[in-house]
Amino acid sequence: MEKLLIDIGQRIYERRKSMGMTQERLAEKMDVSIQMISNLERGNKAIKIENLLKISKILNVSTDYILTGQHIEFDESHLIEKINKLSKRDYQIIEQLVDCCLKS
Repeated sequence: MEKLLIDIGQRIYERRKSMGMTQERLAEKMDVSIQMISNLERGNKAIKIENLLKISKILNVSTDYILTGQHIEFDESHLIEKINKLSKRDYQIIEQLVDCCLKS
């Protein structure tokens, strides 16, 4: 169980950092203490269901990803995150590709 909590905490930490969010900001958005976020990220505490739902929405990942590390099929947040990093030109190419796929 301890390894599972540490893995969950690591995924929360990594996702929060990739979004450029501080523990303070995440705690504020979740309406919890910074200490609770710290405990979750270090794997010291299990996450409550209501907090799992909140954190997945705020971090824009599925609850499956937080719990297992697996992206569920059609987890568009993972794709959106990648698309948002594209240059304007590459974004336009992807948009054209999607348009072509929708026509077929």
